[in-house]
Amino acid sequence: MDLRWRKSSYSEGGTSGQCVELAALHNKIGIRDSKALEAGHLEVGRADLAVLVVAVKAGQLDFERW
Repeated sequence: MDLRWRKSSYSEGGTSGQCVELAALHNKIGIRDSKALEAGHLEVGRADLAVLVVAVKAGQLDFERW
């Protein structure tokens, strides 16, 4: 399957490399780190992705710990 990956419009430009890409799968959404393609991708349901996006936008996730 040849997936069409789309980079987030909120990904940082320049050399920082902080990029998230999404691709539409049959009944799910693929999520990957564009600087670590060899790591593969996650597959999540559309509703689960919506919950994740809301949590990120609300600042409910502490990415600094990671």
